[in-house]
Amino acid sequence: MQISAGMGALKSANNQSAIKPLFTEKLSKDEVAEIKAELKQNSQMVSFNSASIQGQINGKADKFTQDYQDFQTFLSDIGYSGKPIAKLSQEEASELVSEDGFFGVTQTSERIANFVINGAGGDEDMMRAGREGMIQGFKEAEAMWGGELPEISQETMAKAIEMVDKAMYDLGFSIINEEV
Repeated sequence: MQISAGMGALKSANNQSAIKPLFTEKLSKDEVAEIKAELKQNSQMVSFNSASIQGQINGKADKFTQDYQDFQTFLSDIGYSGKPIAKLSQEEASELVSEDGFFGVTQTSERIANFVINGAGGDEDMMRAGREGMIQGFKEAEAMWGGELPEISQETMAKAIEMVDKAMYDLGFSIINEEV
C-alpha cells in the first residue's frame, strides 16, 4: 500500500488495487496512519512542485535547481504534454500561466485540491493531513524562494485550500481542527 512521494502517486491514485476499497475491508490503525502520512507527504510535494513551476514560468528559475528529468517526469505525471518549458516563448509561457492556462490559478489549484480530496477518500483525518501537507509544501516553496511567492502562487494556494475546506464542509467535517 505504497503511495509514492515522487509524483508517481498521481498515477497510483488510479490503481485501485493498491488501496483497500472503502466499506469492504477494515484497515488497521497502522495502515490508516501509513496512508495518512503518505497523503500528507504527497500533498506537500504537489503543493511545492506546483508553486515551483509557477515561479519558474514567471522568470525566476535560477532559484529552483530541480533536476531536469525529474521536472519532466513531474510535468508528465500532472498531465502536461505541451512544449518543453525551457523552449517556450514569452507569449507561450504567459498563456500557460493565464487564468485559463494549464499552470494558471484555476487548473493548478484544482489539481492540488483534487489530489487531496480524492486521496482522502472521504476520510476526515486523511483530508486534514492532505490539507496540512498542502500548506507545508507551500511554506517550503516560500522558504526556497527566499520570501513571499509570486501573487499567482499565493492565489493558487488560497483557492486550493478553499476547495479542500469546502469539500470538508460538504462532507460534514468542521473546518477547524478540534484536536488542536
